[in-house]
Amino acid sequence: MSHTDGEEEAEPERAAIQSAVRMKESRVISYQGTVTEVVSEGAGLYMIDRTVGLCLAYQPPLSRKLRAGDAVELHHVHFLYQPCPDFPPSMLCTCLRSTLRFTSFSRVEGSPPDSSCPGDGVLPRLLLEKNMDVSEYLWSCHLSSQLTHSLLPSVARQQCVCVLSWKLMERVWRRGRRERRDIYSEMLDEPHTCPLTQYRVDPAVHQYISISELTESLQSECWSSVSLASLLPPGGFSLTSSQINSALAWSYRTLTSDHQHGETLRRRPLLLVGMLELPSQTSEHTLQLRDGTAAVACVVTEGSEEEEEGQRAAFNTAWIGCLVCVQHFTMVTERFLQSDFPSFQHLDQDKFITHKHCRVYLQFSLDHVHILSPSVAMVTHLRGGGESGGDITGRKRREEEETEHSQTTGRKRRRHEEEEPDSTHSADSVTGTTVSQPCFSMVIRVQQKEGMAWRNTGAGLNEEEAGLMPCFSVRAAVIGPVVNWRQDPKNRPMTDRETETEKEDKVMLVMSGVSARWFPLLQPGCFYRVVAANTQDPSVLIGCYVSGLSGVELHADSTLQVRSDWRFHTVTRPLPLHTYRQPLSPTVLSVSEVLDCSSAELVCFQGLVSDRISLTDRTSNSGHTHTGVRLTVCDQTGRSLQVYLDLTHTPYPPGLLPGNRLLLSAFQRRLSRSGSVYCTYLPVSSITVITLGDTSSAQPPPAPMMHLGQWALSQEHRYTVGQVKGHLVCFLFLQLQWSCSLCGSLYTQACCSSQCRSTSAVFQSKAKLVIDDGTGEAHIWFSGALVRSLLGLADSQWAGLQRALRVRGHIRVYPRGRSLVCDSDDSLLIYLLSVCCSDAVCRPLSLTCKKHTDRRAEEMRRFSRGDRDFMTRMSRPLQLTCLHINTD
Repeated sequence: MSHTDGEEEAEPERAAIQSAVRMKESRVISYQGTVTEVVSEGAGLYMIDRTVGLCLAYQPPLSRKLRAGDAVELHHVHFLYQPCPDFPPSMLCTCLRSTLRFTSFSRVEGSPPDSSCPGDGVLPRLLLEKNMDVSEYLWSCHLSSQLTHSLLPSVARQQCVCVLSWKLMERVWRRGRRERRDIYSEMLDEPHTCPLTQYRVDPAVHQYISISELTESLQSECWSSVSLASLLPPGGFSLTSSQINSALAWSYRTLTSDHQHGETLRRRPLLLVGMLELPSQTSEHTLQLRDGTAAVACVVTEGSEEEEEGQRAAFNTAWIGCLVCVQHFTMVTERFLQSDFPSFQHLDQDKFITHKHCRVYLQFSLDHVHILSPSVAMVTHLRGGGESGGDITGRKRREEEETEHSQTTGRKRRRHEEEEPDSTHSADSVTGTTVSQPCFSMVIRVQQKEGMAWRNTGAGLNEEEAGLMPCFSVRAAVIGPVVNWRQDPKNRPMTDRETETEKEDKVMLVMSGVSARWFPLLQPGCFYRVVAANTQDPSVLIGCYVSGLSGVELHADSTLQVRSDWRFHTVTRPLPLHTYRQPLSPTVLSVSEVLDCSSAELVCFQGLVSDRISLTDRTSNSGHTHTGVRLTVCDQTGRSLQVYLDLTHTPYPPGLLPGNRLLLSAFQRRLSRSGSVYCTYLPVSSITVITLGDTSSAQPPPAPMMHLGQWALSQEHRYTVGQVKGHLVCFLFLQLQWSCSLCGSLYTQACCSSQCRSTSAVFQSKAKLVIDDGTGEAHIWFSGALVRSLLGLADSQWAGLQRALRVRGHIRVYPRGRSLVCDSDDSLLIYLLSVCCSDAVCRPLSLTCKKHTDRRAEEMRRFSRGDRDFMTRMSRPLQLTCLHINTD
């Protein structure tokens, strides 16, 4: 075989470089060696001489199975190089013309036949029936061996692992059906042709990874893959100690499952297989993806035709208990760091880090999820209950079922109708009941959902369970009366008796403890069937009203405490309700509408997250490092709004990342002292991720273009950030200074001017200039790295200025007048004056600026003419702060 090694090794190297799918021809050789490992007897896979793989799946099974230690001779065997990345590079595959002869037998006793998958020979039978490529067969064999150890035990008992891996192979490789094998032609025709004559080489085929391996890899690379200096904004070397520690308090990293969409965890695209379920921990309020090794939190959205973005938050409870395959997803790692770094130069010293941890979760859309084994509710949904309004997911899943599961769907549905999914991994885990028990139900339409919070409800608790529990409430309209069922109706279409009502009732559902697990799937505007199991009393679904004094009119809705064994089922096709007045959900505003409205106090709006800053309270004893968050959200017009979140008494919400679109309900709209609009989080506020964006390279919409004249005359604070294009008229002020990184005092002669005795300093710069765009002028402030770009100085020139100021510590320059600090013969002053007045600096600029909202309308100015002084009122120029110098 040595004569083929050189040529065969060069070709796969070129294939790996090109990262493209190639069709290659195998070589027919003879080989002699010793079996060293039985990889899978049922799949016909072995190892020879510890380095060469052997596949016997294309031949009839041997009467005596190969054992470790057998010496064999192979004639007319096909040699393939790297047909599958999960197997050894060199593979030998036998066809119907190949011969295998034992030259010596092993002394090792053969193992008893394995009746479980994949040792039961299902994969070779599927290979003979489907006539697939050898690369696809090897990938399926490797996947089946991994699924055997990573699937949930309940799923492994009900499903054939080999069949699941074969379905996944057909889903991933997307190969069309081949013609049936002609075994006589394979044995007799010349030249020889068989399924092994050509094979497919795809170095970028999907790689299966278990959830535990995924989370462990993300956690291990959380801090090792990043330097702290890279987490700071541009010009981080000039930040003070408090600014550095605040910037490092929170950061995140996103990886995609496919290298075509961004940075990845592995070289090959990743593939996940698990069961979607409600959160298992009371501290979580997101869906989970679980396999036999671990579970991971997931931020999930669904497709929607009703929404402008085509997505909405997940609302269909039929997904709970489904075994799914996820191909396209984003891995998010949020880092939380408590530190006391004195300066930028100390970032490489870990002794200044007091605490750090990370949080790992996934983001994906259900449109990119493939169902391998549906739940009972999903079967009902796919049979005809899924095409409602904006629900396109059900239609898509039904088409997939018809095309890809035609041979197994009937068997699956019969099995699921006879028995419930495993009670520990589905929606029924909340109840533990069986479908044969009678129950009562009512249909509701959610109007408003309050946010999750830690509350001491005390409802139904014993002494051991007392304490803070996750709790939230839902305001809903009751569609019809309470209906009795012989068994759980799940999400079947509504019946006429469920809509028989004479008046419109409203109810507030209070969920705490275990029942709070339904938080991620209850969305405003959706219909749900509330099922009360383990009871024969219909009054449990009738809410209790607040008692009042005679003559007092009550406006409170009835309250209903949801028990831990109740279930919610999404009704995606409600009956036409002619007599029922649709309840109005809170109006969803845009960011611009929130900024412009003047009467609303509690607002519901959506916006795109453009920035996030951690507002950690260092005096807090709660131990949390993420108690405060400031989000900057914007809309398509580029107008932005700041939202302040106090997460002290609520479980941490994932998905608050730049690039994601959020729905923020029941937030308080407030005005600052200067008149700026911002929103704050209340105990009843709720945050929902409705659209997943590209969080790795999220770019907010550009700020609106503003004319200085109109911006200065505007008394309203409708536009606080805008783009300005104008000409730099002159400098009013320039300051360069070495400051103490701890206290901010002047730093001269290698020591701090105050008593803090710090030995670290940062170089800070600040400038003020006049910009004119033809409609008016404005005074604009620059600071940090923007000053160097404004002056047009190279890195070496900027470093020379810093060295020149080491002794004196600071310099102030007033280009329109005389310096008030330095003498006129100072060479450094003269140099800076010439730079500020040069034509290279006084040039047209395009800036993104923020308007000062604390400006006074008028100010008193004194003018002198001759021996007389005059006092007059003059409008103060428009004051702006530069955020970014645009390069266009």
